[in-house]
Amino acid sequence: MALRFTIVSGCSGGGKSTLLRALAAHGYATVEEPGRRIVAVERASGGPALPWVDPLGFAWRAVAMSRADLETAIQAKDAGLAGRVFFDRGLGDALAALEHCGAASPEAVEALEHFERTVFMLPPWFEIFRADDARKHGFDAAVAEYDRLCAFYPAHGFTVITVPKTSVAARVAFILAHGDGPDRAHKEKPHRQAGGVQT
Repeated sequence: MALRFTIVSGCSGGGKSTLLRALAAHGYATVEEPGRRIVAVERASGGPALPWVDPLGFAWRAVAMSRADLETAIQAKDAGLAGRVFFDRGLGDALAALEHCGAASPEAVEALEHFERTVFMLPPWFEIFRADDARKHGFDAAVAEYDRLCAFYPAHGFTVITVPKTSVAARVAFILAHGDGPDRAHKEKPHRQAGGVQT
């Protein structure tokens, strides 16, 4: 079975990263969210491309990092890795942010063709939402972003499946129930690469 790329998106603070860690613990390949990696790099270097300082600059950085992550995954596919790779946000979310800032990257939009047409969307969940050093916006802003994502993906040919608000284990089972065959990523010598495909 060829490698398949699956997007996990949804509301900020809705449990995406926790869900991706659980999928990784089950042996599935995952790709980290670009946003937190960008914030860490920008803070370490004193750069301005932070979402609360320069949203457009941040969006362009997210598109570039997401495309690099996708290229790493494609190389893994070419090298014989098989199964599913789950992307925490990734290129689609980055392009939605870019669009919200009034910019566009048609070439990057074309790269969305590499992803499965189903996007798993985690809904707003007020009870678990927490702001932190990398998430300075409030719950209302998170919901507004979620609404934009729910419009963006269908407009680009994706089917959105809402992941229920339930336990992490139940969410993992829900997503895996939508698979259509053996989907654990495997290779003779698995590798781990920060910001890329992790197996």
